[in-house]
Amino acid sequence: MTNFTPAPKLTGLAYIPRWIGGVACYIVFGLGGLFSSLTLLPLLKFWPGSHAQKIKRVRKAVHIMFKGMVAMLTAAGVIKVSTENAYLLRNMKGKIIIANHPTLVDVVVMISLIPNAGCIVKQALWRNVFLRGVVSSAGYIPNRGADLLLKDCKSELETGTNLIIFPEGTRTQIGETINQFARGAANITLRTHTELIPIVLRTNATGLSKQQPWYHIPARTIGMRVEIGDPRSYNEYISTGSVDTSLNAKKARQMTRDLEHYYKQQLDITHEIT
Repeated sequence: MTNFTPAPKLTGLAYIPRWIGGVACYIVFGLGGLFSSLTLLPLLKFWPGSHAQKIKRVRKAVHIMFKGMVAMLTAAGVIKVSTENAYLLRNMKGKIIIANHPTLVDVVVMISLIPNAGCIVKQALWRNVFLRGVVSSAGYIPNRGADLLLKDCKSELETGTNLIIFPEGTRTQIGETINQFARGAANITLRTHTELIPIVLRTNATGLSKQQPWYHIPARTIGMRVEIGDPRSYNEYISTGSVDTSLNAKKARQMTRDLEHYYKQQLDITHEIT
């Protein structure tokens, strides 16, 4: 077992360039999202082609923009992302991909690694002036109730889109390994009969958390290692031909508990991030 190697903590005048660089990244990201939603993304969306082709073009553009954001954050010293077997994420199709949620930039990191990604977006982002154009043009799924949500997710998965879900629902509380998982990811997995891929986002410094304002730029570079777990099959949880909703709910609860246990077990293992 190896130990984490956190980056040095910046103090005094040495921290000022880090803070300016980090805040600048967020400003560029917000203004870039607004500008692209008024120019590039509508152009890609209304360019001739089928609905699926238009959405695919927009999501590819978002993927490239998010890769750019990760590059800016890395240059500013805010984060440093490492990934083994990243080609697996690039080549996945029609999978449910779940991850823990330690930082503000987890969604950006995940979409930067997965070109063919859809995600469930909370209603607040649909009212965000900087990002609502992006999430709308990319055809991301609004969280608008269980039945409609399941229908939307099933349609996305059938097209080969990978669906990114954060079962914690919000960023992990400081001092906790993970927040309690919601059953949404398990329900969607079992009811759509889709393979689930667990991804562990392992960090070696605290920062960009829910308890901190967005402009609180970490004094230590956050090393983030993206670890791809073994696929989880729905078969062991479902009963063939079962229409018993109480049994299905029980299986979803069991799968959620198993996934929580897996993440707690994985995150209790210390690794070195280089």
